[in-house]
Amino acid sequence: ASDVYKRQPLGELDAKRPERARMVRKKGYFMELVLYKGRPADCTGRLEKEIRTYDLLDALGLEYWRTDHAFLRADTMEDCLLIERTLGARICKNLFLCNRQQTDFYLLMMPGDKPFKTKDLSPLLGCSRLSFAGPEHMERLLRTIPGSVSALELMFDTQAQVRLVIDRDLMADEYISGHPGISTSTIRLKREDLLRYVQAVKHEPTYIDLPDPRTMEK
Repeated sequence: ASDVYKRQPLGELDAKRPERARMVRKKGYFMELVLYKGRPADCTGRLEKEIRTYDLLDALGLEYWRTDHAFLRADTMEDCLLIERTLGARICKNLFLCNRQQTDFYLLMMPGDKPFKTKDLSPLLGCSRLSFAGPEHMERLLRTIPGSVSALELMFDTQAQVRLVIDRDLMADEYISGHPGISTSTIRLKREDLLRYVQAVKHEPTYIDLPDPRTMEK
């Protein structure tokens, strides 16, 4: 089986001194979420693609913070809010999209709490209506799986087949978050450092102004 389906050990400890720690309650149990600065002190049991993400961030001299949350998959609003409070930053929504022919691929970054409608995006990119790309394309191009995708995986798109699209509303945040190839960890970067990262892996963002359905309906 592909290594993208493996998971890091539960309850893994990090020898580094934490920047912040908080107790959270999940399904009746109390668990600790810890914010660390930089890579794990011990990468034993972690996926190669996750380690390569840390290697590249370090090689570029970028400052970042990390929290591990094996008991939270960041796939519900409740989980996202718990992770946001630990990171001190809003969760970024990352959507992997493609055209009907499945020949053109896009990674859209937008605020996590902003609703998304495909009909609003396509005219801004001058293309036919987009839909969510299948997991086989995500694994082939970005070496990740649904729920784990972020701009950090663009390092694996060496042929630049994925077009990075950023909603300008996201640029209002000081920090931007993303998974290092696996949904049980989340990284926080300064906005400018994330842009340095994607440019270092040869992806120049396309900026758009996505309408917010919440304000349009008022």
